[in-house]
Amino acid sequence: MKYVIFLTIFCLTFTGCAELQQILSTSGINEPTSAEVSSGLKEALNIGISKGADQLSAKDGYFKSAYKILLPPEARKVTERLKVIPGFSDVENVILEKINRGAEDAATKAKPIFISAIKSITLNDVFNILMGADDAATQYLKNATYSSLYSEFNPVIVNSLNKFNAIEYWSKATNAYNNIPLVQHVNPKLDDYVTNQALDGLFKMVANEEKEIRRNPVKRISELLRKVFAKQDSNRN
Repeated sequence: MKYVIFLTIFCLTFTGCAELQQILSTSGINEPTSAEVSSGLKEALNIGISKGADQLSAKDGYFKSAYKILLPPEARKVTERLKVIPGFSDVENVILEKINRGAEDAATKAKPIFISAIKSITLNDVFNILMGADDAATQYLKNATYSSLYSEFNPVIVNSLNKFNAIEYWSKATNAYNNIPLVQHVNPKLDDYVTNQALDGLFKMVANEEKEIRRNPVKRISELLRKVFAKQDSNRN
């Protein structure tokens, strides 16, 4: 404290206010604390989650976007063979729309699940995350919480898929395929696949938003974000 008072008096006497601000900054007095860095990173992730969930939960948020959920290769084998069977001529387009609508519906319930998970970021990791890659906070959250998030998100996906009759429709399609002579029977678990794809799409959107906040000061919409990511900027320069 004595050092701060002395430095302030010295700067005001000999250098003026502009120089004072610069010296205070370079001396580390305005450095964000660990708690501030933690809060800033969590704020950035909350912004990304909110934006991602809002965009992906809108109609066509998945279905007509870069995050569209496509069928896995084994499922495409099924749809290709079913095109000649009555009632399944357009099976691929039908199931694609159903699973993407299910993901969009589930995304409306994603925000509180993810925001709760964001609280898991520890003080021990915050500075490594801050000085890490453009998606360091997103990757930390994904690695630390994916399993628990999956457990919470999967039932939401199942309910949403059932809402659009996707699981029932896919079960009928799979049974029809398995009745074709000489084919190798398949039974892909639709809800598991869609859950993983929906989560991956949301994490990608969060990573994009994190990158924007890291690279573009205009995106730092609070004083806390500006202070925390200024620390990152000074280390990169």
